[in-house]
Amino acid sequence: MFLLFSHQLTPQQKEDAQGRWGIKEFICLPKEYQLLWSQVPADLPHTDLNSYAQPILQWVKEEAQVGDIVLIQGDYGMVVVSVLAVCQIGLIPVYATTERISKELHLADGSVHLQKIFQHVQFRMYTCTWLMNDSA
Repeated sequence: MFLLFSHQLTPQQKEDAQGRWGIKEFICLPKEYQLLWSQVPADLPHTDLNSYAQPILQWVKEEAQVGDIVLIQGDYGMVVVSVLAVCQIGLIPVYATTERISKELHLADGSVHLQKIFQHVQFRMYTCTWLMNDSA
């Protein structure tokens, strides 16, 4: 599984990927590309996003084989560009889904501490067919 992702996978996510998808190896971006992925400039015009993503997408194209799974999560624009690109070369883009649990803790001083817990549920495939429909 190639990881276009800014975080570390949890043990539960690794188990799910291994069990459901038969993943044997988790391949992180090289450091210079991880930095690009994790810090997409907020002021980058949308017209420059494809160019910005090219080094990352070229690396994926060179390293991956048709049918490989690619976890894609991050900046929304980069996600869209990347999902389209990996679909076009026959890779399978997925994203992680979570259940969100909120707990309120009422403290002695009258304040309330809000705790949010994110629990992995599954990896879901992005749908490539609608992205690649030429009639749109």
